[in-house]
Order: sequence, then structure tokens, then C-alpha cells
Amino acid sequence: MSTNKEKIKDLIERRELARLGGGQKRIDAQHQKGKLTARERIDMLLDDGSFEEFDMFVVHRCTDFGMDKSHTFGDGVVTGYGTIDGRLIYVFAQDFTVSAGSLSKTVAEKICKVMDMAMRAGAPCIGLNDSGGARIQEGISALAGYGEIFQRNVMSSGVIPQISAILGPCAGGAVYSPALTDFTIMRKDTSYMFLTGPKVVKTVTGEDVTQEQLGGASVHTTKSGVAHFGVETEDECMTLIRQLIGYIPQNNLEDAPLMPCQDDINRIEDSLNEIIPDNPNKPYDMYTVISTIVDNGEFLESQSQWAKNIITGFARFNGQSVGIVASQPKYMAGVLDINASRKAARFIRFCDAFNIPVVTLVDVPGFLPGTAQEYGGVIVHGAKLLFAYAEATVPKVTITLRKAYGGAYIVMSSKHLRGDINYAWPAAEIAVMGASGAVEVLSARDIAAAETPEAKAKIVAEKIAEYEDKFSNPYVAAKFGYIDDVIEPRNTRFRVIRALQSLANKKEFNPAKKHSNIPL
Repeated sequence: MSTNKEKIKDLIERRELARLGGGQKRIDAQHQKGKLTARERIDMLLDDGSFEEFDMFVVHRCTDFGMDKSHTFGDGVVTGYGTIDGRLIYVFAQDFTVSAGSLSKTVAEKICKVMDMAMRAGAPCIGLNDSGGARIQEGISALAGYGEIFQRNVMSSGVIPQISAILGPCAGGAVYSPALTDFTIMRKDTSYMFLTGPKVVKTVTGEDVTQEQLGGASVHTTKSGVAHFGVETEDECMTLIRQLIGYIPQNNLEDAPLMPCQDDINRIEDSLNEIIPDNPNKPYDMYTVISTIVDNGEFLESQSQWAKNIITGFARFNGQSVGIVASQPKYMAGVLDINASRKAARFIRFCDAFNIPVVTLVDVPGFLPGTAQEYGGVIVHGAKLLFAYAEATVPKVTITLRKAYGGAYIVMSSKHLRGDINYAWPAAEIAVMGASGAVEVLSARDIAAAETPEAKAKIVAEKIAEYEDKFSNPYVAAKFGYIDDVIEPRNTRFRVIRALQSLANKKEFNPAKKHSNIPL
């Protein structure tokens, strides 16, 4: 009979063996690929010494294909909880050193267990993905495991924040879990995501394509919009997750953390009085406006390389976390299209789910015309953005800087979609359409009746000037109460902060329902 001392020694040895995962040889192979191990990633992500691991001694239960002859403690995933800046966080990290991080029934059970614990505790859940996919030897049991994870992703959605980091392969059904989470981060040149790999693509479509071309970070951050962030290194990835967590609350019943603010709330920025060009067709950079008005110029942008005609991301005003949605006149004139609508709509719904106020900066000439957009369903995609703003009950502060034309005016957090406080700069043009387009419609007969090109040009110029005087200014909308105030641009920071303070205890409720039917 072994003594207590021997049992403790056995425990210590088992822990040491478990921490080696697939063994030193495979750890070295992971490092040679420029990748960290699961435990190294967790240690880098969480506060020093805060990680508490669960299910270290779990092993798979497969007996087919000789699997019963080999068992590794932990079986392909490391799970547990710890803290980020002192806040409780649940985490799982797939261990590529064990069966290429493939998902077995027991791996799925470990992940589901930690997801359930995160829900019960009301804390964020972070997944670090690096897996070869389903463990083929376990067949349907592995697929069942994925289904159980997906079900929990859906149940957790809008209740606790979910963040996915893709640090290696993520293919087949495995890609749906990150797609169901709130934010996806991919490491460049190391990670990839796709439903079917290059070999299947070649067989079915005849296309020759590499893993990187098919589903690398560059693809999903610029072409598909599947990934919200692209990072160069794993260190950068963990730093980014920690920053992101700093802007969002623990769960849907809490407010985002309020940070101490050293930036003067009364700070006046004279440069903003000069930023709007006199020529309405000339662009300017909305990033300059954002960095000028937010706390310390700090802005964490989401999906920066996709749908660049609209900007989404997190910032703070007087220490309060907000989501910013802003037109970008420097790219496609800030026009709304399918991708911009999708991008902004999902970001707004995230903010609304987690009690983060939305500040909208508007300079939008309308929706992008053309058959490509119409055939692609721009109507239904634009409706997503409209729906997101209309459904949101968080504080909504809107500033129209320059153009707000037609349906795009309504969609961008207008007073008619329950915008709480709507400001405009003096250069704002709030109208059905731009002056030149309106004149073509309204004065078509007068223009057609002109006998010479010179006379025609004169009539057009006069009618444009008349239209601009009557409609291309913010005071018409202000006259109806659709704009709460016309503000001096240099005072924007102060006015936004005061608006948010006035809305701190806002209460607004949607009708009781099972769920809405957002246009998809």
C-alpha cells in the first residue's frame, strides 16, 4: 500500500507529464513552426499566476484504429479560468502537440464544460484555436462534439462576450464556432479558415489554390470579413485580446468598465472647424475626427481592412466605453454598400447586447448604385443596418458632419430610429439627395427649355444655389426637431460627453417577443 507521500509524488509526476502535452519532441516541432504551445499561449494571455486548469487528467475513450494503445493527459485541449486585469475569464486552448489538436468527444466535453462554467459565472469565454479538425478515428462522436460546442456558442451569444483566436489550422465544421463568436482574430501566415480545403476545391471546381489564398488571414480580413483582426505575432494577439476585453463588460447584465480619464473633457479642438472642405466632393479623413474627440486619441478598430467605407471600433469618452460607427469619406466617398451595412449592423448589435453606447459620425452620400449591389441584395443588407439601429436600446448619439442623403440619412441612427441625441455640424447637408441630382429632377423642364448651353449652365447654377440655400444645411432638419442642436465642430468632444452623461440612466424597452426576425 502506497504512502501519502508517494501519492503526492505520483500526483506531481502526473501533472508534469500532463503539462508536456504530446511530449518535448512535438513541443519543439511547434516552436519550429513559430507557434507557441497551448499553455504558453494561456500564460501570455492571462495575468501572471492566475490560471486554474480543469480536466488535466482527461483522456480519450476511443478504442478503434489502435487508439486504445495511446493516451495523453488532457487530450488535445487545455481548459480553465484566470484573470485579465483582475477580471474573471474562462479560456480553452487547443493543443496541437496532441493528435494535431483534433477534436475528440472528450476534447469537446472539456470545451463545453468550460463554456458552461463561463455562462454560469457570467464571464467572457476565449477560445485559442489550433486544430487539425475532427478526430477521424472517432467518426460521428467527433461531429457530435462540434454540435454541442455550436449549441453553447449560440446560447452564450449576447449573454457573455466570446472571442476566438485562430493561431493555426481551423477547417471544416470547426470554422463555425469562431464564426458564431463575437470577435475573431487571425495570425497572418500561420492560420487559415475554410470549409473545404485546396484538394477538395481542386477536385470539385478545378481551381488551383493554396491554403493561404483560400482562407488565410489576409483573405478573411480584407475579402470575406470573417475575421475582425489580423495580427503578426501571438504576442500581439494576446495583447489585442486584453485590450478588447478592457472595452467590454463581463456579461449582458453589466456595464463596460469605467476607466480613469486624464484627458480634459472640455478640450477644444480648433482644427475640427477647418476639417470639412469647402468643396462638398472633396474627401477628408474620418480617423482624424475620431482620434481628435476620443480620450487620448485611443481607438481600437474592428475589421479595419474590410468595407473601409465605414469605420467601426471602440473608444472612450471621459473613461466610458463606446462603440463608434463612422462614415469614411476618404474611401468610396463614405457610401453605404452591402459589406459596409453588414459590418456596421453586427457591430451595433454587439454593442447593444452588452450595454455599450453607440456614437455615430455621419457623412454618407447614399447607397452604392449598380447591378452588382442590387443583385447582391443591397436592399436586405441595408435593412440589417436599419434594423440594428432601430432595435438598439443603448444610448445613441449621432453627429452629422457633412452629407446625409436619402435613405442613408434615415439608416444612420437618425432621430426616426430612436436616436437619442442628434447633433449636426454647420456644414451638414441633410436632404433627399445632393443639390445637382435634385436640380436635374426638379428643374428638368426649365433646363430642357434653355436655348443655349450657356443658358442651360446658368439655370443649373442658379437652381443648385437655390436648392443648397433651402435644403443643404442642417437648419431645415433642426426646424422640425430632427436635429437637437447645430454644434461648433471644435466643441464636439465636450458635447458628446455631456450627451452620454445625460443618457447614463436611459431606460428603453422593446416589445416582449421570442426574438426578432432580422432580414438575413
